[in-house]
Amino acid sequence: MPRYCVFCEIAAHREPADIIAETEHSMVFRNRLRWVPIMLLAIPKEHRTQAELWADMGEVGELAVRIAQEQCPGGFRLLSNSGYDGMQSQDHAHVHI
Repeated sequence: MPRYCVFCEIAAHREPADIIAETEHSMVFRNRLRWVPIMLLAIPKEHRTQAELWADMGEVGELAVRIAQEQCPGGFRLLSNSGYDGMQSQDHAHVHI
């Protein structure tokens, strides 16, 4: 695990976030960036890489789809940036909603 990870801190409730949904192992919160009207992030609470997350979306994927359907009933996109060249800005695995 990296020395400091803001998403790990949010998952542990040590950093503020507008949490939309939370389970034992996953959470969805509002992205601080506001490029589009609804911009959420789904994360595993455990620090994982994008590759590890996409190999087994499990609960994170289920929660992301459920919240996306609730928040964006007209349609939504789920996507992830991976690695430096893919413009990933946070090392902690996450899915954009």
